[in-house]
Amino acid sequence: MLIAEILRTKGAAVVTVDTDTTVAQLLTELSRHNIGAVVVTHNGTLAGIASERDVVRRLDEYGADLLSAPVADIMTAVVITCAPSDTVDTLTMLMTENRVRHVPVLSEGNLMGIVSIGDVVKSHISQLEQHRRQLEAYITQG
Repeated sequence: MLIAEILRTKGAAVVTVDTDTTVAQLLTELSRHNIGAVVVTHNGTLAGIASERDVVRRLDEYGADLLSAPVADIMTAVVITCAPSDTVDTLTMLMTENRVRHVPVLSEGNLMGIVSIGDVVKSHISQLEQHRRQLEAYITQG
């Protein structure tokens, strides 16, 4: 299965925030959309990704001042990305090797969507279910 198929199923909407968004505003967006990460942009270009983990990892360093810090201070700037033409299996390996849970999907530098580890798991479960149905049909026709 291709990443493009996941995006067709889940949609291509991506929650983004700008680099100067405060961490408090970031947390509001994460809560409002019930998501674990957002794509961070600067002048419309991918600048990073900010997740709940990024916030938690900086709490000890910033303390209460973290909420007023800009997202640029806590985001992950080196972003692992994929393309719509990549396979789910390839993305699974990429996520595992890089220990990431959210991967923006880019096509010719344009943000096309985002895929989470939950989307990948759902895709694998769907494929397994399809294989089960095929095997059942084969056995009952036998």
